[in-house]
Amino acid sequence: MNTTILGPDGKPRCSWCAAAPEFFDYHDKEWGYPVDDDIRLFEKICLESFQSGLSWRTILAKRESFRRAFQDFNFRAPLKIVIFL
Repeated sequence: MNTTILGPDGKPRCSWCAAAPEFFDYHDKEWGYPVDDDIRLFEKICLESFQSGLSWRTILAKRESFRRAFQDFNFRAPLKIVIFL
């Protein structure tokens, strides 16, 4: 079984990238890379937490909404209530 695919740009990637076009950018720039910034780490923890009930494609599509709701994932910012309709 082949665990890699060639993306539209000819670069090899993990086979799970083929599930959605937005996965290619996530794979190339984020997945598997260490994070040493506290705010970026908090963002990853939040997104992974929400992913437990949703698909990763949904999480990536709603990332900007999460960013607004969590005040750019700045855990030092004062808490504010956000209501999504």
